[in-house]
Amino acid sequence: MTSDCEPDRRSWLVRNRMTLLSAGAIAAYAAFVEWFWGWSALLRQWSEIGVGAASAALLLLIATYFIRCYRIYDYFPSETSGRFLPLFRVTQVHNLLNIMLPFRAGETSFPLLMRSEFSVPLARGTAALLVMRLLDLHALLVVAVVGLVFGRGSIGLWLVWFAALASPLLFFLLKDHAIALARRLLPAKLEPVVEELEAGLPGTVAAFLRAWGMTILNWAVKVIVLAWVLAFMGVAPLAACFGGALGGELSSVLPMHAPAGVGTYPAAIAAGAVSFGAPAGRADLEVLATAGVNAHLLIIVSAVAGTLLSMVLGKRR
Repeated sequence: MTSDCEPDRRSWLVRNRMTLLSAGAIAAYAAFVEWFWGWSALLRQWSEIGVGAASAALLLLIATYFIRCYRIYDYFPSETSGRFLPLFRVTQVHNLLNIMLPFRAGETSFPLLMRSEFSVPLARGTAALLVMRLLDLHALLVVAVVGLVFGRGSIGLWLVWFAALASPLLFFLLKDHAIALARRLLPAKLEPVVEELEAGLPGTVAAFLRAWGMTILNWAVKVIVLAWVLAFMGVAPLAACFGGALGGELSSVLPMHAPAGVGTYPAAIAAGAVSFGAPAGRADLEVLATAGVNAHLLIIVSAVAGTLLSMVLGKRR
């Protein structure tokens, strides 16, 4: 009897591993928020922004998670075809782990989850993650600098901005030369690794442009929402709002990320806003500190809400 139950139990755990991982990540995150800030304090701070504005910002941030998921869905069409909702849950768990763990340690979960759920080889998943993170960093910088370019209004700056916007396409067109060079320089035993890395890159210009376009759209929405929230909370001028959004998101993309972004995210918002023209007086810095904490809490709640939504949608598939 016991021997019959044991395989059934293991089978149940395997079938429901993503649900259990999602629920565990959400519970740990909710407990952390309660311990560090307190959910009542969070809701009290949001009431100062206004329920309507906070809800609209939250919905737009959750919408960016679907954009990110579609980018990966299109990136691995043969592996993920017809499985958008399971993929959405994978991307949400990956996102939550990324926010929770320090120094971007959560990134390692992506290739592991893609191998577990969609049989994507580790080398290919890792290569795809690297490409997407480089595109993320480029898009984040390009989108955020729009605020500075708007503020200056210089034709020369706009030309530089458009050149920077188009630069990833040039690098992609040179990828065949880079791969050929790697094959010549690396030992023959590493040829399978090079092949998997090549498979992790978009196969055609059209596929690259789709991934690039989804990346730009994702970060445009996110940076504009965060800049709007910062402006709503008294951060000025407009360029400083975009600078604050850039600073906060850079702190979450780069390895300097603290657990759950505590301390690093609001501080990076303040630093970015000041770098882009926000006044640095004592009262101004207090406004920036409050705005940074509120923007950070918005990101945290959107991550938890997105993961909960992925679990609900997963039940309905």
